[in-house]
Amino acid sequence: MRAAVVTAPDVPPACADFPEPTVPPGHEPLHLVGAGLHNIVRGVVTGRHYSRGQMTYPLVPGIDAVARTGDGRLVYTGYARPPFGTMAERLFAPFQVEVPAGADLLAIAAGMNPGLSGWMVLAARRKEVGALGTVLVLGATGMSGSLAVQGALALGAERVIAAGRDPVALERLRGAGATTVSLAQDGPDGLEKALAAAVAEAQPGLVLDYLWGPVAEAAFAVLGRGSEADTAYAQIGSLAGPEASLPADLLRGRRIRITGSGIGSVSPEEMLAEAPEVMARFADGSMQVPYTAFPLSRVGEAWAHTGRSRAVVVPD
Repeated sequence: MRAAVVTAPDVPPACADFPEPTVPPGHEPLHLVGAGLHNIVRGVVTGRHYSRGQMTYPLVPGIDAVARTGDGRLVYTGYARPPFGTMAERLFAPFQVEVPAGADLLAIAAGMNPGLSGWMVLAARRKEVGALGTVLVLGATGMSGSLAVQGALALGAERVIAAGRDPVALERLRGAGATTVSLAQDGPDGLEKALAAAVAEAQPGLVLDYLWGPVAEAAFAVLGRGSEADTAYAQIGSLAGPEASLPADLLRGRRIRITGSGIGSVSPEEMLAEAPEVMARFADGSMQVPYTAFPLSRVGEAWAHTGRSRAVVVPD
């Protein structure tokens, strides 16, 4: 079969022949409709993602996809056993969730992985306390952060504060109903002032942090000056830096819980349980994601794609 094939960690994939996927007895392979080229996909195959194990090359990249079954059903699927990924004409993965009728299939392929990253935290918090209140998203202008903002609004948050650097994306989130704050500031003092002004009206009960690094340190400083409100702080990404200094006074001076959310702390089964609801949000338009489709024969171009849309690999 034809597939995107990676032969070494520092070599982009190329379209080539690859063995058929291993399929257990009584099952049949799925046929690719679209597979999102997420940041985790690049990170895993190049060995830079924290979840990486011992990679064996050649391999097919891709962690999730929309695919078609032999009887014509459309399903969301993923987490195939290496060296088989989802960017191939045929694939097999351990779970399948039917896609809602009328949904944009490539939006599902593009958006489920980044969308679930925030949705898992939001849904768990709402279940825990009954309502979301004020939600602060750090890194809201990235793909995952933008979907987290949309997810918080869809789940009924009273106020969503979207903090990021991209002015165009901030304007779009403001139009969707979020309160926006620019992180295009110089130095920690500038970041602190910007965040302090944003949360002055209401301290966040939930923080989703896709940035970490100095932005997290600025957020810690602002939260440390806040009220006694109970705050859950979820560390999801580290685009601003892999380390952040956590002040002891913050932990002792207010009720705050800091946890991580990602592969390892959230099981595939937990993500699978939320997948139908997230797909329903894409289907009804309450969550939207821009994407650019690339055929398998142009997977090298997809790998190099940058910008505000998510690359999605589709069959030729």
